[in-house]
Amino acid sequence: MKEAALQFDPQDSIGKIAAVDTSRAVISITRSNVLTRVGIGNLIAIRGTTEREFLIALTERATRSLKDDLVQSEIDPLESNLEIVPSDSLRVVLVGTFRTVEGSKTNTFKRGADNFPQIDRDCYFIEGGNLQRFMNLLGASLPEAERLVLGHFVVDRSAAAIANGDKFFQRHAAILGSTGSGKSWAVALLLERAAKLKHPNLVVFDMHGEYRPLSQGAEAFAESYHVAGPGDIKSPSDATLFLPYWLLNREEMLSMLLDRSDANAPNQASRFHHHVKALKEKSLVREKQFGVMQTFTVDSPIPYSLSELVLELKADNMRKGEGKTGPVKGEWEDKLTRFISRLETKIEDRRYGFMFQPPPIAQEYAWLATQVSQLLGTKPGGKGVKIIDFSEVPSDVLPVVTGVLARLLYDVQFWMSGSDRTPITLVCDEAHLYLPVRDDADAVQKQALGSFERIAKEGRKYGMSLVVVSQRPSDVSRTILSQCNNFLALRLTNDADQAVIKRLMPDALSGITEILPLLDVGEAIVLGDAVLIPSRIKLDPPTLKPDSATREFWTEWGTREPNAQAIGNAVESLRSQTRPGST
Repeated sequence: MKEAALQFDPQDSIGKIAAVDTSRAVISITRSNVLTRVGIGNLIAIRGTTEREFLIALTERATRSLKDDLVQSEIDPLESNLEIVPSDSLRVVLVGTFRTVEGSKTNTFKRGADNFPQIDRDCYFIEGGNLQRFMNLLGASLPEAERLVLGHFVVDRSAAAIANGDKFFQRHAAILGSTGSGKSWAVALLLERAAKLKHPNLVVFDMHGEYRPLSQGAEAFAESYHVAGPGDIKSPSDATLFLPYWLLNREEMLSMLLDRSDANAPNQASRFHHHVKALKEKSLVREKQFGVMQTFTVDSPIPYSLSELVLELKADNMRKGEGKTGPVKGEWEDKLTRFISRLETKIEDRRYGFMFQPPPIAQEYAWLATQVSQLLGTKPGGKGVKIIDFSEVPSDVLPVVTGVLARLLYDVQFWMSGSDRTPITLVCDEAHLYLPVRDDADAVQKQALGSFERIAKEGRKYGMSLVVVSQRPSDVSRTILSQCNNFLALRLTNDADQAVIKRLMPDALSGITEILPLLDVGEAIVLGDAVLIPSRIKLDPPTLKPDSATREFWTEWGTREPNAQAIGNAVESLRSQTRPGST
């Protein structure tokens, strides 16, 4: 039989249960000297219904009060004096049940209390050897294939903090923390751990290009792509990603082009719908895809000619009607002018070249399957972690672009045979930029929200999950965050952001969020389905660091002179909308 992980002598008791409710208990402390060693978030063992059972609790509050009491005189045992004495207590939250022996198993721990503590039951502070054995027990029960090593526990640095990798990714997760808290390092660590598996499949939506170092150098474990910028239009590289306009469904396209306040907006939407469907049908006939032609819709991702669409709309806008006495004003005449103007402006703007000026190959019918295979699969000799740099995408269409890509990957997963489907996770960095609270979202942002909220609600059924990363959780869609079952909460100093985390926690654990402003860089509260108990951990530093280090302002002001030549080069890059080395 294995050695019991928790070993206590009767004299080790620090107090007894004085009060109990459905999730908390109050311990009356009898050994006041121990109270000085008990901190918030430390573990307490409460004697269960048998000698082999302990209820495990987290300390939430320590209290010392003074009261008048009769104390036996040291001089005369028969005499008592009225003195002021301290009265100590601990308030704890019940988190699980530990059993030394359970059937044929030894040293088992499960989440949730099987029963409530009984009044006057002995309580013990878990420290020293007991703490080390218990913390090591938390990850030891996981099979090797499911272990996701995050770092070590703050209360016991010798014990590895291990989460269930399956539960962490399959049930959506959120990594939340203020700027400079270590959020990017946490993401890089997760990607690094996943990359060690044989066939990882993660797509990172990188808003600022900070994860590019993970795909560079001898230790690189990721494939890097970037959404085409103005400098990539004429000569794109293999790593350049285009999202041509024909991938957008009707509503996504109209959200960018249609002014809903225009009195002619219904007419413009109607003609757009009519011509796009006709042009897609024309493409199917040319490709001899007669089977698809029987069931396709205007939203089906089928290439069509944008120049032909403009010509058709202009013809509608100029076409006269036939009256009894001759030509009259046409049904669509002069009603499409503003719509055509907005469309032509987008086509001519090189910032939108990734969408409206795709290369000829991206207009081919077979291109889509090849492109999606890059993102859902792994190149021969390549990696399964894909990083997509969105830094050159204009902010006004960023929500649509991220939403289109997410919807496309989800739709492919949805329509794939269940036996052929492999799981994929989308890592949404800086999620507040394109997944805002719905009440604050404009028409463009709501299109992206619809795609991501659908994944949050239904993705798990089809092997797709989200990891939401943000420094401002109060600005992220509540629907998406509420679907996350695992959280890595790093330091958060803003009251509104802390309140979001608190609302997402079970009532019994909401108090743990009060420590968030006090966390050190790289420290996090990890809680959710992937871990047995909420814990404060120190994350391991990743081998490859993202390009997100905080600049040393004061130090650099004292040592580094601004480079006039570099400033001039940046001005020219601004004018050409092309970064150095991208052409």
